[in-house]
Amino acid sequence: MDLALDTHTSDSPFPQETEEARLLRACRDGDRHAFETLYRLHVGRVHAVCLRLTADVDAAEELTQEAFIRAWQQLAKFHGASAFATWLHRLTVNVVHDHQRREWPRRKFWGAIAAADAIEEAAPSRPEWRLDLEAAIRRLPLRARTVFVLHDVEGWQHPEIARLTGTAVGTCKAHLHRARGLLKEWLTL
Repeated sequence: MDLALDTHTSDSPFPQETEEARLLRACRDGDRHAFETLYRLHVGRVHAVCLRLTADVDAAEELTQEAFIRAWQQLAKFHGASAFATWLHRLTVNVVHDHQRREWPRRKFWGAIAAADAIEEAAPSRPEWRLDLEAAIRRLPLRARTVFVLHDVEGWQHPEIARLTGTAVGTCKAHLHRARGLLKEWLTL
């Protein structure tokens, strides 16, 4: 798809407008078809972020939809200071983080019950795990996985991650160190 529409004419003071900018303007005017096009352009990356952060296919599907619903509802708050993809990515991470915060008490309870199984399962005894980075990332503990994905995969800095997760920068660094150590152990041939 050509991302630039040439709207500049000799008597027009406006520079070229991108296809995405045209779609965003149409969305602000209530055009659901334009939003559907934006959805198709960005759904893959949004879903990938949700899946990596949750390690749960069903939750990732739900959270992907929730992120786009929230994007539609909050589109008026997007002022173009950053790229739409950047704004949508940040919104998506916030949706996932909100979900994880709501689910944390339940996960903590059931996680304690399943701790013995998790320790046994974490042993790198299955050769297929050693070759599959995505599967290994899904196996990481929630907080270590969150910091690893945001820092090493998505390129966030520790202060940003600390603000989002409500933890200290040092704690984020510790979670990242733990995640890298586990991945190295699990993926070493």
